[in-house]
Amino acid sequence: MENTACRRITTTLFVLNTLFVSAIFTFSAKAQNQELQQRVAEIKKAAAKNKQNLAEYTWVEQVTISLKGEQKKQEHFQVRLGPDGQPQKTSLDPPDTSAAQPSGGRLKQHIVAKKKEEYKDYADQMKALAQQYVPPTKELLEQAYQKGNITLGTAAGDPNDIQLVIHNYLKSQDSVTLVFDKTQKELVGIQIASYMSDPKDAMNLTVQFSRLPDGTNHVSSLVIDGVSKQLNIAIQNSNYNHV
Repeated sequence: MENTACRRITTTLFVLNTLFVSAIFTFSAKAQNQELQQRVAEIKKAAAKNKQNLAEYTWVEQVTISLKGEQKKQEHFQVRLGPDGQPQKTSLDPPDTSAAQPSGGRLKQHIVAKKKEEYKDYADQMKALAQQYVPPTKELLEQAYQKGNITLGTAAGDPNDIQLVIHNYLKSQDSVTLVFDKTQKELVGIQIASYMSDPKDAMNLTVQFSRLPDGTNHVSSLVIDGVSKQLNIAIQNSNYNHV
């Protein structure tokens, strides 16, 4: 009788412990999901507000293109957002009249010119893809959240920072890591692992944000690495002025 009673008590305690652990786990998961929902909402709100504020500014963009570690070109633009919310750029550089013709025969000149055009087209494609990721859009953020593709975690460094890791944000198997200051309610940085038309043609982006005196958050630097072609595009934004 005593053995039977002991077994019943042990079984009861085991069941109660299992139910307790399950309840704690459910509560923790629910709390994390609520925080994730809150952070996603904050990021969407901050992105919309900053885009609206940036429409009142003009700024200077410096674009540096390097191939295999060697700088090939540097351009400067005056930028402002157009009525459609897309950047409108005006070149600040004088016309380049010093470009030397490639040496060699006509065939070599043709090959060199074709190669330069190919890299220019590729660089333009890289910049166009980057614009689809930066800044993050509320539609794609909401879509990722609804599909359960966002995980919430802690970020190294500032204790006020958290990170949201998004998989399949724009393309299948891509990855977007947002570092968000939960106190200031603003993005601090973004790390993106994506690709061009083929997953083997990797493209990585590193984005840093800064704050203007009125609190507007903006992209201060953006580095795009075209891995397969060893093509690097570094963009710096500065000299923000009200229009």
